[in-house]
Amino acid sequence: MKKIKNKIKEKSNKNNNKKLEFMDGVFTDNDFLSPSYINLSNPKYIEIDNNYYSSLLIINYFREQTELILKSIIDTNIDINISIFYEKQETYKTIRDLTYHIGNVGVDIKSNNQNRQDIEIATFTYNDAKYIRKEMQINNEELYFLYIYINTYSNDIKELEYTLNKIEGIIQSKGMQTRRAYFRQEQAYRACLPLMENNKLLKEVSKRNVLTSGLIATYPFISSAIFDEKGIFVGTNIYNNSLVFIDRYNTNKYKNANMCVFGTSGAGKSFYTKLLILRYRLLGIEQYIIDPEREYNNLCKELNGTLLKIGPGSDTYINVFDIRKESIEDDEQGYLANKISKLIGFFNLIFGNINEEEKAILEEKLIELYKTKGITFDDKSLFKNEENKVRITPVFKESKDMPILEDFYNILGQDEKTKVFKVKLIPFIKGSLKFFNNYTNVELNNKLIVADVYELGEENLKYGMYLFTMLFWDKIKKDREIKKAIYLDEIWRLIGVTSNKDVASFIYKIFKTIRKYGGSGIAITQDISDIFSLEDGTYGKSILNNSSIKTFFSLEEENIKILEQYTNLSEKEKVEIKSLKRGECLMFVGDEHILTKIDSAEYEREIIENKKGK
Repeated sequence: MKKIKNKIKEKSNKNNNKKLEFMDGVFTDNDFLSPSYINLSNPKYIEIDNNYYSSLLIINYFREQTELILKSIIDTNIDINISIFYEKQETYKTIRDLTYHIGNVGVDIKSNNQNRQDIEIATFTYNDAKYIRKEMQINNEELYFLYIYINTYSNDIKELEYTLNKIEGIIQSKGMQTRRAYFRQEQAYRACLPLMENNKLLKEVSKRNVLTSGLIATYPFISSAIFDEKGIFVGTNIYNNSLVFIDRYNTNKYKNANMCVFGTSGAGKSFYTKLLILRYRLLGIEQYIIDPEREYNNLCKELNGTLLKIGPGSDTYINVFDIRKESIEDDEQGYLANKISKLIGFFNLIFGNINEEEKAILEEKLIELYKTKGITFDDKSLFKNEENKVRITPVFKESKDMPILEDFYNILGQDEKTKVFKVKLIPFIKGSLKFFNNYTNVELNNKLIVADVYELGEENLKYGMYLFTMLFWDKIKKDREIKKAIYLDEIWRLIGVTSNKDVASFIYKIFKTIRKYGGSGIAITQDISDIFSLEDGTYGKSILNNSSIKTFFSLEEENIKILEQYTNLSEKEKVEIKSLKRGECLMFVGDEHILTKIDSAEYEREIIENKKGK
């Protein structure tokens, strides 16, 4: 029987040998991933494929921590791998051993000579053991053994040494002690790989007991990084080079999709805004831009958007009196009432700050004006019947069915009480601003529309900006399921001291309610003092507070002081904003505050800077 077993065994070995021979020469995944060489001859570092790896062991730290001990090292841009091991100890056995230790040491302290040199050490261990036992028995704490290893690497030995010294300095400044893993580099390197391997040689050196409350201080996932799953790439964290992806339409994470972009001229806010427009264009999101400085024309052309120009040299017109079907939702009523409230704001810009009596008179004249076109508070009056071969269909009235400024001008002239308003409308009817006195002659079906109001000049910009804001707000309300955005560059012109309460209230309403229409409002300005100049900053503050994402590029000292009054800027952040370089910003994204460097691909930069093909 024994001979038969031996023969079977020999046969089995032969088969195994044949199998191994067959597998010889096969290129496996291990071969693909493995380095070409590993040099373990130096006790100070490991050399793997021309890279040098060295590790530090954290051997001591305060048990009672009031802050995260690893935050300062994680927030750096040093290339490191950190491995943390926790070993939970059996509670019953630990309390039993502590009690035994306390009893023995207590007896030694009482019975031995109080002048012994080691009496202080014995007393310390006695009190420490009593403290741990009390926390475990009374506060339900658990005892753990804690091991922390840090591995860093470089392709240059001098740079590796410099990095090690830097890490040691940062860690020691937080009250921790380190030891370099000399003669243990292989074990420390393996401990920092995702292998869950904590070698006995390392454990003997770095073991440290810690209670449950102390473990909180070692929580490692505290880097200021934002990575929204469906977000667009914005840039990199300045401190640790982590990628920043933001999905501002994520209603589960952010209260709204609104943004504020503040910064001095040349700080990079325009480039950042254009980058957002470009990337959201690829996602098919509807975007409407108010452009007072003619900065977005080239981008609009490259992205096949619709460019609307209004000014003395323009051939595109928007009728301020247009009532659009999308201006209220299907289940709402009150087309004319909705329009009149917006027009009061517009004429407030032209006529100056009119009082309540004058507003009532203007409203009366506006009602009379629309009545001449057959439009009343009855929403059915906004529809006209069109005949076709099959039946008569009600169709919403077009721009040519609406009044224009000249019609209103004539009505104002018929009443002594409103002749003063008629005089102020002369430039809009017969003078330099007569391009406002026209029917709308452009199609507005593009998902990217840029409103160029540059030709209006400094004094008249606010009229064009408000006109297009009304237009775009109607577009945004059209369908709640479609994502869209309105960009208000130089927003201070609409909510600052040169504006009025009616206009500012309308802008604030946009930022407050745009979320429910699937929209995003983006406020852009370099004149921070101006946006807080109307009504003691009420409207500027409201817009700031109703923006879940705030982006601050480099600002002057006086603007930082103003901003400090309305945001929770820390002292450190105030210094950082002042010293930011071009293209760098401090972002408030929800509750996160993160320093970000805006990044773009070369192709994107060529499009934004109009260098494509040059």
